[in-house]
Amino acid sequence: MIWAAALFALFIWWFATGAILLVVRRADRSGYHRSVVVMALPLLGLGFAAAIASLDDHSVRGAYLGFLGALAIWGWIELAFLAGVITGYVTAPCPPGLTGQARLARAFGTVAYHEVLLLGTLLALVALSGAAQNRMAMATFTILFLARICAKLNLYFGVPRINTEFVPTQLAYLTGYMRRGSITLAFPVAITVLTALLAVCAERLWGAASDVTATGFALLTALAALALLEHWLMVVPLPDAKLWRWMLPAPATSHDKDGTHGF
Repeated sequence: MIWAAALFALFIWWFATGAILLVVRRADRSGYHRSVVVMALPLLGLGFAAAIASLDDHSVRGAYLGFLGALAIWGWIELAFLAGVITGYVTAPCPPGLTGQARLARAFGTVAYHEVLLLGTLLALVALSGAAQNRMAMATFTILFLARICAKLNLYFGVPRINTEFVPTQLAYLTGYMRRGSITLAFPVAITVLTALLAVCAERLWGAASDVTATGFALLTALAALALLEHWLMVVPLPDAKLWRWMLPAPATSHDKDGTHGF
């Protein structure tokens, strides 16, 4: 049961990431970014419905329901971001030579609305889960939130490897706010935080006294391990992009962008 839950988390992470990239890539080719995000709204609704339904379901089913609910909510928000619909109030490249607080403020402006939405959603899940028997949705979203904040800070301050080939056309200006170079203090801090999070989840998994607890922490441990791995891949030269490249259509060409090819 533990290994099944961990493998399930791994598969969902891989498949959901690929599905979002596929949808965004096709939206880049068609230009229907807002339509795609609106059409995906049922995913957000189902995510919240599953998360709420899981709160009083202290069973193995409830653990999976909370986990999938949080991932569905997260997936819609990421789709809205990657499609360029919910990003920030800055939608222009970083001016040459901009440094210090001015660069930081401008970089935050590129993702401000997205970050506020993520934080607001996390707080909503925390409020909903206050007295609940099952806090799986909140825990899942918390791990994703912490990992995303750590990743964005490292991309801003600098890491040796930045995979930009999946950056959507709508967000091409964001690459100017990323810095490829030597690691900074942000990297060991992120690794420490994520390693501690993984250790806590693994310790709870090891001491689980029921199938429900074991399943829940197997899912969370796998997710925390994936978050930690994604950060190490910013340093270790492995071809991680191949995990999704094979399932995606070719990027839009200038010919496609002129409207001569449809969706």
